[in-house]
Amino acid sequence: MAVSALACGSSDESGTREAGGPQPPGAVVKSPFVDGRVCGECHARELERWAGSHHDLAMQPATPDSVLGDFDDARFARFPVMTRFTRKDAEFWVNTQGPDSNTGDFRVAYTFGVEPLQQYLIELPGGRLQGLTIAWDTAGQRWIDLQPGEPIEPGDPYHWSGRYQRWNAMCAECHSTGLEKGYDLASDTYRTTWAGIDVGCQACHGPGTSHVEWARASQDHQASPSDGFGLPPNYRMEDATQQIEVCAPCHSRRHRINRDPAPGHPFLDHYVPRTLTQGLYHPDGQIRDEVYVYGSFVQSRMFQQGVRCSDCHDPHSLSLGAEGNALCTRCHGPDGNPDFSTLTKKIYDGAEHHFHPENSAGALCVECHMPARTYMQVDPRRDHSLRVPRPDLSVELGTPNACTGCHTERNDEWAAAQVVTWYGPERKTHWAHAVAAATAGDPAAGSDLVEIAGDTSLPSIVRATALDLLRAYGPSTLVAAFNALKDPDPLVRTLAVAGFDRLPPEARVSLVADHLNDASRAVRVEAARVMAEVPAEALSAEQQRDLEAALLEFTEAQLAQGDLPSAHLNLGVVQSARGQNDRAELSYRVALRMDPDFLPARANLVHLYDQMRRPADAERLLREGIARSPEEGEFYYSLGLLLAQENRLSDAVEALAGAAERMPDRARVHYNLGIARQQRGQMQEAEAALVRAREVDPGDAGIARTLAALYLQQGDLERARIHAKAALRLAPSDRMAQQLMQEIDAEEPPAPGGN
Repeated sequence: MAVSALACGSSDESGTREAGGPQPPGAVVKSPFVDGRVCGECHARELERWAGSHHDLAMQPATPDSVLGDFDDARFARFPVMTRFTRKDAEFWVNTQGPDSNTGDFRVAYTFGVEPLQQYLIELPGGRLQGLTIAWDTAGQRWIDLQPGEPIEPGDPYHWSGRYQRWNAMCAECHSTGLEKGYDLASDTYRTTWAGIDVGCQACHGPGTSHVEWARASQDHQASPSDGFGLPPNYRMEDATQQIEVCAPCHSRRHRINRDPAPGHPFLDHYVPRTLTQGLYHPDGQIRDEVYVYGSFVQSRMFQQGVRCSDCHDPHSLSLGAEGNALCTRCHGPDGNPDFSTLTKKIYDGAEHHFHPENSAGALCVECHMPARTYMQVDPRRDHSLRVPRPDLSVELGTPNACTGCHTERNDEWAAAQVVTWYGPERKTHWAHAVAAATAGDPAAGSDLVEIAGDTSLPSIVRATALDLLRAYGPSTLVAAFNALKDPDPLVRTLAVAGFDRLPPEARVSLVADHLNDASRAVRVEAARVMAEVPAEALSAEQQRDLEAALLEFTEAQLAQGDLPSAHLNLGVVQSARGQNDRAELSYRVALRMDPDFLPARANLVHLYDQMRRPADAERLLREGIARSPEEGEFYYSLGLLLAQENRLSDAVEALAGAAERMPDRARVHYNLGIARQQRGQMQEAEAALVRAREVDPGDAGIARTLAALYLQQGDLERARIHAKAALRLAPSDRMAQQLMQEIDAEEPPAPGGN
């Protein structure tokens, strides 16, 4: 990095912050960032490549040059709302339904993105910038609705004016540089500022003030100083991890745990990525929801072999290093690549490898190894796990595969047979089977997950996923968490620590307390959550100090996203565990103020009121939930249990029946409905509910035992014996089932001819 100190900008351009949101025009705040133009004075070539890139155009003031959409009195109908797009001189306006349900005119303040679609940000009171959910399709030259389906009403957090469409909360940190959210919880307002409106040099290289100072002070401009030229990241490291972790914060599904994330620091000191869980990924790790690359790429063999983002993408222009298969054959070819010596040298770009006609779509490497999935209607994203297609898994598990993704007229069985023809019948056993089984609630999947969690040949995110899924299994599977506590990967350690919340609080001390001082912030934050319930008397003085320090980090981690209800849910959980009921109640109520339909916060507050012996408050909260979401079965179920506890059996039966109607596949719902009906003397209806519970979960010994007791009570000894035997078969040491069988035997008349 040869630079000239004389070429750098003047000192009054450094350390300023551009104002965003409600800041007055021209306001500046001292910061470690320099004006982005300073970088170009020494690094003109890099700046030239960056100019016009998606990073450069990530966010722009709305001007005639930046706005791509049709604002020439264009109209877009989404029943019952007609949205109109107009222009007044250099300003752009949207006439649509506002947050108060009335139609109004809203000025577009900024553009957001550039292709394949462009959204528009509207400034609302309190420093809020809201993303309009009608966007401009830049390829199709049309307006599109990003929320097709039922209209979303004002007041809903997913309405364009709602919390989950708020740029400040959901988007800002990845579309601007040096962002300071400036959120005030008491007023629920923002004073958001940025160092650069778009994703500039310092978003990836870190604040530039120290670098400029180094450049001015340096005498030997060819030298490579040990401090990395005054910039936090060191992209010259042989290890690819740091570069990938600089990209990861914006190219991953994750939650933030640090108010001041900085490039060059370990990813898990600032964020915790999501595991390969249901809804985000298919059971084999292929992308399902929009997951932004990182979680896919770290599954790949390329990541394991040290491939980094810049091996394929120009880090400044973001363009690919070559077109078509030429990008891949730079490494995957008969000459190989000396940087990746383990690659087999052979012809990959030929019919003997891909079995497709030359120059056809099937001959493109990415079509087989990086199939695309389209999001937001017009935005195809390629899967970066770079996997070998496995149509056999599609047949067994219903996962997608690249073959039938192209050959839509064929089925998965055809594709699987074709692969056998080309490559033979042998396939490696895949961890997808265990993930699919665990996701479906199969109790037998636990042992397979334990094996996956301990298999260090697998990607760390896969092992972390196995540990995540194991949290639904019994204490016998904790061996996997114990073995993973010393894993070198912090994500694996984080999920290992999380697993011990299944143990009684005092039993967690010997296993988790040391991780309150873990090298990774993510692990310390999770250890604080798990240890929060441990009584002070079970800890040494040193452990108490460590716990208090980790709990402070936990609180800071939540407040880093303090404008989202999930943060206050998490605070409430830990406060409740610490016996701080008043604070927990406040946290849950803040979460519900932010999103009245946030089910976990409502459920936890109901549970807290139950603990505090405030049943009237709990009932009111549940009935509010039912009024807002009349099809949400969990509210009916919780209400039914609460009313049964209050011995209001008639009301409890009504609520539990509502839950059973809405959650027909929940065995415990039918079970509790059966118990309530039995207590009311509705024996026929009780039998029907318990039989349904048994059908849904034939492996639950308690349901079988209760059904046997019901039949014994009715004098139906034959069916009582059938279900009692089933209970004992499922739980041979169940004393209640043993006693029940003895009672059945005592009621059984002697066999003919017996004594």
